[in-house]
Amino acid sequence: MTTNQSNHTPDTFVTVPLHRVAHGRAGDKGNRLNVSIMPYDSDAFSLLAEQLTEQCVLGLYKHRGASSVKRYDLPLLPAMNFVIDDVLEGGVNGSLNLDGHGKSNSFILLAMPVRVPAKFVKQSAS
Repeated sequence: MTTNQSNHTPDTFVTVPLHRVAHGRAGDKGNRLNVSIMPYDSDAFSLLAEQLTEQCVLGLYKHRGASSVKRYDLPLLPAMNFVIDDVLEGGVNGSLNLDGHGKSNSFILLAMPVRVPAKFVKQSAS
């Protein structure tokens, strides 16, 4: 659920989809998916790291057959990289999936609701 920011002070917490506070990139290697998340504002990194746990991400991809998730933090960038195993139905050569490379799978994570101060939310284009 997206909250209208015009009624909030910068310190007010809002719940928004992750893509409103961060962008992501996805890649693959065999049956393993990598999803990197980078907040638009580096000050949001620690708050996002608290919410984007390995267990939480595994739950988001469980319906795709994910068996494990490992998160690698890169706080100086700031970014985090999630390595998700067994999520690509065998990988590029072994999958009948329309997106065997998994490039669109970052949107599963980017749609996750996160709770952050309104100041971190990217304003949508008008």
